[in-house]
Amino acid sequence: MIVKSAKKAIAIEAAEIASLVDRVDEEFENAAKAILACKGKVVVSGMGKSGLIGRKIAATFASSGTPSFFLHPAEAYHGDLGMIAPEDIALLLSYSGETDETLKIVPFLQDQNNAIIAFTGAPRSSLAKAARFHIDCSVSKEACPLSLAPTSSTSAALVMGDALAVALMNARGFSAEHFARFHPGGSLGRKLLAKVKHEMIASENLPFISPETKAIDALGAISGGRLGIAIVKGDDKTALGVITDGDIRRAVERSREGFFALNASQMMTRNPKTISPETRLIEAEEIMDKQSVHQLIVIDDQGAILGLLPYRFAIKKR
Repeated sequence: MIVKSAKKAIAIEAAEIASLVDRVDEEFENAAKAILACKGKVVVSGMGKSGLIGRKIAATFASSGTPSFFLHPAEAYHGDLGMIAPEDIALLLSYSGETDETLKIVPFLQDQNNAIIAFTGAPRSSLAKAARFHIDCSVSKEACPLSLAPTSSTSAALVMGDALAVALMNARGFSAEHFARFHPGGSLGRKLLAKVKHEMIASENLPFISPETKAIDALGAISGGRLGIAIVKGDDKTALGVITDGDIRRAVERSREGFFALNASQMMTRNPKTISPETRLIEAEEIMDKQSVHQLIVIDDQGAILGLLPYRFAIKKR
């Protein structure tokens, strides 16, 4: 019974959302164009469940290139209307289009000549008639078995808000780099904005060995460094090569009993992959993937070793 009810609710909401496609029309396009031409912000407002959906729409707008904030209609009516500037656009949500608290702020908006975009399920409602642009978010059936709790209707408003946000993103040419600037704390922002120098392990914390270092000592350096690598450094502070677990394995297979007589120069991988500290992490990740390496030696303009970037600092986190 529980699973059946849940599946039915999802099916109902999915069908109602699918029906919205035919309502993305000229009115929707004109509303989007008005937002694009707006010199101020999009002020989103709604009461109850519509307000909760409005908060999410405002947040999506703000993080995707359309300056926006949510304003509670009751708080607006009691003094916060001063937050709305004449150049702003108002996006008001009310499924019935007759929510008292929302309608109370309409005269102020009209007097200040703020364009109103209404999301309702009632095209002939008071809010729809007062709006310059009306977006039809009506549904034929709520997923609630009593048809009382807003379910399909709130989902429809949320999806229509997402559709508007996406349309605006595309119209503005909003890129992943733009998105990252508004999300510097997220993994995408970190990769797109952070540079190798921000994530590398500094040279003073790296296991360095010389070309003459014996195999047993090279093993100790790799083990002690806990990075799976030892860097063979020349007298000029450049990287002559690296020795990884794989290099050790291949040296053992090749030399057998003579392994412990080898030195670092005989085991190392020469010309290790290097990178500039100013390179962005997203580019470092692409280099690692393309060249199938798990570490990059970070060097300065003269080739001196500055640090090491292990794969774990550039790995994809979707």
